[in-house]
Amino acid sequence: MTTATLSPTTLSKAALFEAQAVKTSARRNRLLSLPALIIIGIFGVLPLLIICVYSFLVAAPYGGVQWQFSTDAYLNFLFQRDIFDDTLQFTSDFLIIYLRSFLFAVVTTVICLLLGFPTAYFMATRPPAQRNWWVLLITIPFWSNLLVRTLAIMFIIRDEGLINNALLALGVIDKPITMLYTNFAIQLGLLYAFLPFMVLPLYSSLEKLDFRLIEAAYDLYATRRQVLWRVIIPMSKPGIIAGCLLVFIPALGAYVTPLILGGGVHLMIGDLIAQQFGSGRNWPLGCAQALILMAAVLVALFFYVRNTSGKVQHG
Repeated sequence: MTTATLSPTTLSKAALFEAQAVKTSARRNRLLSLPALIIIGIFGVLPLLIICVYSFLVAAPYGGVQWQFSTDAYLNFLFQRDIFDDTLQFTSDFLIIYLRSFLFAVVTTVICLLLGFPTAYFMATRPPAQRNWWVLLITIPFWSNLLVRTLAIMFIIRDEGLINNALLALGVIDKPITMLYTNFAIQLGLLYAFLPFMVLPLYSSLEKLDFRLIEAAYDLYATRRQVLWRVIIPMSKPGIIAGCLLVFIPALGAYVTPLILGGGVHLMIGDLIAQQFGSGRNWPLGCAQALILMAAVLVALFFYVRNTSGKVQHG
């Protein structure tokens, strides 16, 4: 029976049933997504709203806030009031800490990429039966807490640690090399903490690579460098982007590693924000610093992802 032979009444009933089925499916999908929306609202949106509201309040003398609207928290990020004439004076203290954190995060991301890419390529080119074992080895650091791993690094690089004792025993050095509580210690801790976050997305991308394209490139007399830059890297860009984001964002706001390995001397953004809620007793300023960091990261990610996604689609 064709549509032309159906009566108008039958067609209207069929359309009605189809519309009702669509409504029922949409209602069912909304109900299924309701638990996820509630969790996102309670644990994601609500804390963010609280931080936003607190950033526009006045700091209480002994911690907490006073419910008076004020923009002093954002103003104090760049300016400080003179105690004598109450004039605003520009101060770059917080900007220097943000810049230092940004440099640490960039260096961590670049080194993790340089170390993680050959590691992931090695894993992806192993026989399929061995790949899961390599993935297991990469995930072993996640089996212990970050605090424990950071303390382990501290015991290795301290003056009486494993490295200095070995160098002294070999006669390479006459006195211990100071590595703990330096920028080197912070950088080493960040690399150790976030390297797996770079390797795993790269491996996931390289595992799906069609290696027949690499063989075809070699058949067309491409050199190893040309194969790397024109075949492997362009096809693994989604993994590179994901790995860079997974390393850069948590490295920028890292708290435990800089605090322990830096000794509280070389402040990063995470330590700075924590101080405002602790010894600083200035919750609005801490909230404002957190929101400024989040806004800067979102703007940078927006332009980065927009540019790189366009290149991937045309690449």
